[in-house]
Amino acid sequence: MKPSHLRLRRACAAAAATGALLAPALAAPAYAVPGIPLPPPSPPPSASASTAAPVFRQLTPDVVARLDAAVRRVMREADVPGVTVGLWAPGRGSYVKSFGTADKATGAPMTRPLHVRIGSETKTFTVTALLRQVDRGRAGLDDPIGTYVTGVPNGDRITLRQLAGMRSGLFNYSEDPDFDKAFLADPNRSFSPRQLLDYSFRHGPQFEPGARFAYSNTNLVLLGLVVEKLTGRPLHEVITRDVLGPAGLRSTVFPTTAALPDPYARGYSDQTASGRTEDATGWNPSWAWAAGAMVSDLDDLRSWARTLATGTLLKPATQAERLKTTPMDVPGAGYGLGIFDVQGWIGHNGSIPGYEVLPVHLPQAGATMVIVLNTDSRHDGQEPSTLFGQAVTEIVTPEHVYPSHRQLAPRTG
Repeated sequence: MKPSHLRLRRACAAAAATGALLAPALAAPAYAVPGIPLPPPSPPPSASASTAAPVFRQLTPDVVARLDAAVRRVMREADVPGVTVGLWAPGRGSYVKSFGTADKATGAPMTRPLHVRIGSETKTFTVTALLRQVDRGRAGLDDPIGTYVTGVPNGDRITLRQLAGMRSGLFNYSEDPDFDKAFLADPNRSFSPRQLLDYSFRHGPQFEPGARFAYSNTNLVLLGLVVEKLTGRPLHEVITRDVLGPAGLRSTVFPTTAALPDPYARGYSDQTASGRTEDATGWNPSWAWAAGAMVSDLDDLRSWARTLATGTLLKPATQAERLKTTPMDVPGAGYGLGIFDVQGWIGHNGSIPGYEVLPVHLPQAGATMVIVLNTDSRHDGQEPSTLFGQAVTEIVTPEHVYPSHRQLAPRTG
């Protein structure tokens, strides 16, 4: 069946995948990845805490076996080619395992070092680049977008804060039928940011600025243009120098072509003109730009999940503003400034034709979960990454199940 519109999957539809057990269940990780600090040890539990159920369960052999079985079950039911899951919790052990294949044609296995497209996780980098400019006094969160970009509907009233928080009311360009037709007719074509905005602005505002939450990739394209205006540099250069460099991320890139850095997993999608699953690896990500074009790997996403949740790159007051959430259309979830809090897990998911990622951090346990997979094809209306995320967290953090025990809202973008 032909898809109704191309999507960068909703922020609320996050997900999980699996990885290789690299350390004894009761020990710290067996080795460190160069440039990626291991989580600090947990403080000793208080007398009262010692009798309470742990936030994150010890990764004993029994828990590991349950995780293996849960991941394989989701893979089988959702027909996922390959997935890697990483879990790290101070004092609780680590779990990093890959399952399945990275390339259907050759049968090459899914492995930890493979690059994947990260879709809407890109939003976290774009908003971080903006917030670093705010920290330098070059912009204010309550500045109207019209100060920086002309021709925006309600541009004199929509603020940078509302754009980053998905409360602008602007139409999501990736839901426009003409955009969908143009992309599916030639997934290798290049789109400029202004072309993407044109698809959005032909539609009127969907609601008054700030009135409610509605996920829209248009918001991030605008914020990308703001970052360029403030810095006088292309967005990919700003993110590389001002975010990736300070964060110590060596395997993450903002591409300017459709090429992926070696090594990489091939990606498979049913978001095609025919509706059949096809190899989407080389599709041009320019259509997602500031909302979803970036590429990374498991270990960089592990490091970034913690950096993002703890605000390492921002002033404490700015991070506090970022983490102020408003309700989403998912139970127990709120959206901040290019970041979500879903049942205590802080981060952002990503989905783009061929790939999904879920890098999140649980501050209550100092724990990080990263799931990467090489398909975005839904199963029974659900994101495969969401299915993995729920299956994993039901086992390791039963009081913080991602996303929740209830069904997600229907997809709208």
